[in-house]
Amino acid sequence: MSKAHLERSSSLISQFNYTPYYCEENVYLLCKKLCENGIADAEGSDLFVVFISNEKKQVPLWHQKASARADGVILWDYHVICIQRKKGDSPHLVWDLDSSLPFPSPLPLYVSETIRPSFQLFSEFKRCFRVVHAPQFLRHFASDRRHMKDPYGQWIAQPPAYEPILAEDGTVHNLNEYMEIHTADVVTSISTDLINEVFNQRLGVVLNENQLEELFSPSSS
Repeated sequence: MSKAHLERSSSLISQFNYTPYYCEENVYLLCKKLCENGIADAEGSDLFVVFISNEKKQVPLWHQKASARADGVILWDYHVICIQRKKGDSPHLVWDLDSSLPFPSPLPLYVSETIRPSFQLFSEFKRCFRVVHAPQFLRHFASDRRHMKDPYGQWIAQPPAYEPILAEDGTVHNLNEYMEIHTADVVTSISTDLINEVFNQRLGVVLNENQLEELFSPSSS
C-alpha cells in the first residue's frame, strides 16, 4: 500500500469506534456511523454484516493487524466484517477495522488477499459466512459481553467504555446465535428466495466462500 493510501485509510479509520477483540460491536457501530454520515444509505439497506467462523472456531484470515506474522495471517475463533453493496460499476466494499489492507477494500481484493479461497485448507479450517442485512442486525443484535469473561468473571480483553448493546426488544445477549455457524447450515445454492431471506431473516443466511462472492455478483444485485 502506498504512503498516500495508508494516510487516507488511517484518517478514515480514526472516525470509527474501535475496541480490539470486540469486532461484532465495532461493526455494529461502524454500520451506524456509515448511515449517519451519508457514506451508506440512511437505513443501511446497502450494508451487510458478515460473521466468519466454523464448527471448530478456527478460521484463518490474512492481513490482520493482530497477527505477529509478516503475511498478517491469524487464526480467529470468529471475525465480523461489513460489506457495502455499491451500484453501477463500482466494486462492492469491505469495511474491516482489523485489516491492514486499504480501508475500505474492494470486495475482490479483500477476498483474494484476506480469505484467499485458492489456498488449500484442511477441512477443520474451512470458513463459513453468516450474511445478515444491516437493518436486521441493528434492530436485533445484543451483547452483554459475557463471552469475554473467563470462568472467574475476569475480562479476557478490556471491554469498550460505552454501555453494552441492547436489541430493540430488550434482549441483552444473543451474540452466540450469530457466531454459531455450522457447515450443515450452508445453503445449497443462491436463488431469488435465498436473497429474500438475507433481507428478511434475523440471522440471515450461511454461505461458503464461493457463494459469498456469488451473492454479491452483479447477477444477484
